[in-house]
Amino acid sequence: MRSNPPRLEPKADKDTVRRHNLSLVLRAVHDGGEATRAGVAARVGLTRAAVSSLVEQLLDSGFVTESGKTFSGQAGRPGTVLKVARTGVAGLGVEVNIDYVSVCVTDLSGDDRVRLAEHTDNRAAPPAEVLAHAAALASRALGSAAELDLRPVGVRLALPGLVSGGTVRQAPNLGWNGVAAGELFARALARPLPVGSDNEANLAALAELWFGGVGRERTFLYLSGEIGVGGALVLGGELLRGAHGFAGEIGHVVVDPAGPACRCGSRGCLEQYAGQRAVLRAAGIDENAGLPGMAELESRARADDTRAVEAIRRAGSTLGLVLSGAVNLLDPDAVVLGGIYRTLMPWLAPPAARELDRRVVSGLWSGDSGRLRASSLTGDASRGAAALVVRDALADPAAYA
Repeated sequence: MRSNPPRLEPKADKDTVRRHNLSLVLRAVHDGGEATRAGVAARVGLTRAAVSSLVEQLLDSGFVTESGKTFSGQAGRPGTVLKVARTGVAGLGVEVNIDYVSVCVTDLSGDDRVRLAEHTDNRAAPPAEVLAHAAALASRALGSAAELDLRPVGVRLALPGLVSGGTVRQAPNLGWNGVAAGELFARALARPLPVGSDNEANLAALAELWFGGVGRERTFLYLSGEIGVGGALVLGGELLRGAHGFAGEIGHVVVDPAGPACRCGSRGCLEQYAGQRAVLRAAGIDENAGLPGMAELESRARADDTRAVEAIRRAGSTLGLVLSGAVNLLDPDAVVLGGIYRTLMPWLAPPAARELDRRVVSGLWSGDSGRLRASSLTGDASRGAAALVVRDALADPAAYA
């Protein structure tokens, strides 16, 4: 017999059960796009009377709206169509990356309603200054949201590097170590909104899962190609975070121990061969040129400039080499390439696919398998961050009414 048995949770009271059922009904409407009371009752297993009572509460608190009638083709009165509201509760997502800041507001359905972005070099700036700039952009987005009758109920920060408990433990390309990013951002924003944070690749992967083109494939590896190279694994529709929340740092997988020095302190990391600066440098373009440099690289590649094409192809081969190890270890349905990789796919994908075909032991990654694909245009880290706030509201609408 165990001397210290685990503590049991108290028995659920009526209020707890109702809050749970309120979320159950709201998520049924949300996931279906639209529904009737009878349809919701059939889906969640509650009586029609119970569902009607819960729907009235959701209507009163502005989470759902009614819009016309629908006919089932069976006897009885037509049902009133329910949809999640396009006003009221919303989420705010803020991505702080090496050379840009992006802000997004999504409504309860996950639709992108406000979008702001500014390109700026954040590498030389103090963390407090960078986060104050992000907060100023977020304040502008909140003003635009208010004009649309949207009320963001929380903020999620999407940040590069190792992120835990609101702190950036290490972000080599920003030069941040032990930065209390959540606290600094909240202080600069000066609004009574809860602030959470996560790794930017994690949030981009969630956006791809919820809004992108992965379809029924709910186990995939996502790579975010920027100045750094981030990664995230979605397993059965859930993000795999690892024991300490730091899973996915594929950009610091070592390709060559004697290779170029990396900002993380190691040598020969993947991002030294397939990161944005490495590819620009190999193509003969200023490695710090940022977005204009990437536009020039793509333009040169489309013009069949030999040096540009070869730089991208070499990056693709190295990427495929590292990905083949990850695929052998994790067995995902697909690998999704985002960030700069999405626009470079015509030149990047073939050599990467050849490495996968050659090295993945399952034999499922032949060149025509379609498992290596570009990310969609409908999701990025800031949208994933905003959607995560909305998911919290869907999980407990009574807390946000």
